[in-house]
Amino acid sequence: MSIRNLDRLFRPDSVAVIGASNRPDAVGHIVMHNMLTSRFEGPVMPVNPKEKAIAGVLAFSDLSELPVVPDLAVICTPPATVPGIIDQLGAMGTRAAIVLTAGLDQQAMLDAARPYLLRILGHNCLGLLVPPARLNASFAPGSLKPGSLAFASQSGALCTAVLDWAAAKDIGFSHFISMGNCADVDFGDVVDYLARDPDTSAILLYIESLTNARKFMSACRAASRIKPIIAIKSGRNAEGAEAAASHTGALAGRDDVYDAALRRAGVLRVDSLADLFDSVETLARARPLSGENLVVVTNGGGLGVMAADHLSMVGGHLGKLSDDTIASLDAVLPSTWSHGNPVDIIGDAPGKRYVDALDVLLEAPEVDALMIMHAPTGITSSDEVAEGVLSRVRGTRKTVLANWAGGRAVAGAREAFENAGIPSYETPSSASHAFMQLVQQRRLQTMLMETPPVQPQSFTPDKERARGVIDAVLAEGRRLLTEVEAKALLDAYGIPIVVTRVARNADEAVEVAEEMGFPVVVKVLSRDISHKSDVGGVVLNLKSGEAVRDAVDNIEARVYELRPDATVDGYTVQQMIARTGAHELLIGAFVDEVFGPVIMFGQGGTAVEVVADRAVTLPPLNMVIAQRLMEETRVFKLLAGYRDRPAADLDAIKMTLLKLCQLVADFAEITELDINPLLADDKGAIALDARVVVQDSQMAGIDRLAIRPYPADLEDKADLRNGETVFVRPIRPEDEPAYARFFDHLEADDIRFRFFNLVKHPGHKFLARLTQIDYDREMCFVAFRDGEILGTVRAISDPDNERAEYAIIVRSDLKGTGLGYLLMQKIIAYCRDRGTDEIFGHVLADNHPMRNMASELGFETRKGPDPTVIEVVLPLVR
Repeated sequence: MSIRNLDRLFRPDSVAVIGASNRPDAVGHIVMHNMLTSRFEGPVMPVNPKEKAIAGVLAFSDLSELPVVPDLAVICTPPATVPGIIDQLGAMGTRAAIVLTAGLDQQAMLDAARPYLLRILGHNCLGLLVPPARLNASFAPGSLKPGSLAFASQSGALCTAVLDWAAAKDIGFSHFISMGNCADVDFGDVVDYLARDPDTSAILLYIESLTNARKFMSACRAASRIKPIIAIKSGRNAEGAEAAASHTGALAGRDDVYDAALRRAGVLRVDSLADLFDSVETLARARPLSGENLVVVTNGGGLGVMAADHLSMVGGHLGKLSDDTIASLDAVLPSTWSHGNPVDIIGDAPGKRYVDALDVLLEAPEVDALMIMHAPTGITSSDEVAEGVLSRVRGTRKTVLANWAGGRAVAGAREAFENAGIPSYETPSSASHAFMQLVQQRRLQTMLMETPPVQPQSFTPDKERARGVIDAVLAEGRRLLTEVEAKALLDAYGIPIVVTRVARNADEAVEVAEEMGFPVVVKVLSRDISHKSDVGGVVLNLKSGEAVRDAVDNIEARVYELRPDATVDGYTVQQMIARTGAHELLIGAFVDEVFGPVIMFGQGGTAVEVVADRAVTLPPLNMVIAQRLMEETRVFKLLAGYRDRPAADLDAIKMTLLKLCQLVADFAEITELDINPLLADDKGAIALDARVVVQDSQMAGIDRLAIRPYPADLEDKADLRNGETVFVRPIRPEDEPAYARFFDHLEADDIRFRFFNLVKHPGHKFLARLTQIDYDREMCFVAFRDGEILGTVRAISDPDNERAEYAIIVRSDLKGTGLGYLLMQKIIAYCRDRGTDEIFGHVLADNHPMRNMASELGFETRKGPDPTVIEVVLPLVR
């Protein structure tokens, strides 16, 4: 489930409080008090068999006595009673409940709710506040003013602390949600709902654990494109993760994986409540960044240096002033100004000097943002300086942050900035930190809509061969693949490997080596030994048969000494790959308990654990995401080349990552995969060794991914009426250039019929929204011929997959070829296969070709949202 019936939870017309009480220390008493003092406009009906009235309101002894069916029920009764109450509510027609009770039989509660699609917030939660709806269905101490921030937290204690903090800061909320154990309504549901809520401008989350990673990722990836999502994820270390897991009863997952997942979802992660609300204030008040070049203007060099130092520590940098800008500043500033960035205009600077400097900097094209700083002096008035600054920055399109350092002397100036909507900070470090939050938010938005280049090479994996390798291992009751089996698996997916042969003894090893040619590498082959180097089971650069024989004898002796329990199945012999200056890398995959398969990249070799230079991301990958993964490591700087070492073939490394990602997506049996080392230089990349662990699985490979990958199985060919064959497939982000060219073949009316207005020159953001889709919720099929798009059809379903809205457009010169019918039939069949209840479209009333086609395909015609639009609907479930 997702947003189904959540309107009854967040916007009810009537509320029943089950377990309401007159005892001052009872939860039911506080809930009733909060409901009444919040002045909820609908009926509030207390249920208690022992009381005639609660807080002066007529009480009902049983649910059957209620005068109306409540939209929302708040339950604060003993644990054993909850499942029965849920069942009774569902049978009555109630579709939402908040369960404050802890320690109950969760599964029994969910089983009772399921037949009625009754949504449950909790259990073990503080409740819910929706100030714009005058709803306080909680036992929180206090109330909230209406605002545009939405806050959802798994910690009730944290909720009460934030409530107190918000009251002191006079901060308002659109929603304040205590999630509790997330037995039903979870973070994915809440984010989906809040993304569509017009009263919410930003979403704040406190996360301890997640229960449905794919739903969460889909919801956040959609919502973060239209409003900021800022999250605290507790459990950064092992102790915190264990506490979080025990608190929520769910698996916590690895923290570095959470980091990667939140970035992929466009969520800004912060570390503390102070950071959380500072970032909200910054994002709410500051203008969006157009770039990352920051210029600091200050009357104190120390303030500027502190800001620059902190900025550098958190990954930012000051912008460089152009010669023209410096010359213009020379004309208006004292000769003793700093002549660089920070722009130190000297301690005696009055408001006019600030204004003169700002006149130059606000017009400078290289300046994206300004941090204006001031330290109080006995020469000038801090208030007068603030007034001067405000007179110049009001209405500017550049991002402006203020830091008036001090206490009482600058209190009036800070208030003036706050009233003017300019974010103001008490210290240089907090101002720099706020700027970097803007930078991070901008980078997240850019990443969400970045167009990847086309892959430098295409590959078709040999899935049958790979399946044979895995099945043979599992049939023998094993989980660990031998080196030869692991390399065969990689080879089936086009990952370059060094040719490896098996020898049963020293004689065979010598024979194989002589056939290959020296030098060679000999390794132990044992199903019981995962890390061969740990037992001295690898010998390099053997240049003769005698050396090979000695190596086999020595390996056998060391294994017997260190691992007497291990069975030696033989030895592998491979050519010694000598690439001077090549880098040893690690790429691999493992399965996170929350997010499923995770891709890893870093520095390889035998000291991989000691060096600990690695980064992770979630599949699927494209060339851009693979590049960003590599950039997060220290070894990436070496791959770029230095001194006399040429740059490594980055495309070859990225393609290896993409192939490995595809392998993991195709086979749910793979639980661990390491290629170490992957040898990479300017000539390419080759896998020298690999370790793969498998286990039986009945799941399809893509079902365990937190982000649904490109559905290659939906690719198809089709014939048009004129005999031409077109290639029809799901859209990919790499299609953006072709989509832009597609517009060149559309007439004005066709564009108007599709987009309801004229789109003359579609920009990157517009095209990114069309080409970068979440395959879990949206589908767009494109018809191609010779690399050009001929037509597209898409369907976007609601989170519950009840309805999907379609839209279609074909090239104007291809009308009458049957392409439109072909695409419509394709999308209808897709939605029917997904179990969508109905597909619908909004059609301009004068779009007669579309109306005729819809009628022929069986669509019903209904009244549209306005007189110029009709709605056509095709039920898919009879």
